[in-house]
Amino acid sequence: MNKTASKSALFGIMLLAAALLMAASCSRNISKRAINPPGSVEGLPFSNGILVGRTLYVAGQEGLDSGKLRPGGIAPETQAALENIKRIVEAAGLQMDDVVSVNVYLADIGEFGEMNKVYKTFFPEPRPARATVQVAALVNNARVEIAAIAVKTR
Repeated sequence: MNKTASKSALFGIMLLAAALLMAASCSRNISKRAINPPGSVEGLPFSNGILVGRTLYVAGQEGLDSGKLRPGGIAPETQAALENIKRIVEAAGLQMDDVVSVNVYLADIGEFGEMNKVYKTFFPEPRPARATVQVAALVNNARVEIAAIAVKTR
């Protein structure tokens, strides 16, 4: 190896070490806190949301009002689930247009169209990336459960 190659390799190693040190010091400064807005069901084995730095992870929300499924089927349940997500997002200091990813779990994929009509009313363009799947069953005999990730960009 010639001197120029040795110096380049050493410089590369020094840059990598500096980047690793910066990444390590940045990760120590990231806070993590639970987001459980007033009125949330208490005593659950999870948080409704976890805010890590500028990113909010929202736990799956069913269409619950005061701990009971909103009656009327998929549309009212979807409305309630998204209202619950909105409360969590806003309690973290973010807005629905900060939501970047959503996972929708349906008990019956045949109800996709009805769910989607309600869903569209909650998210401005550009809408978040989304996955929608049918599952064998949901807790509480729910028709829908929705989880989200939001990132504060302003």
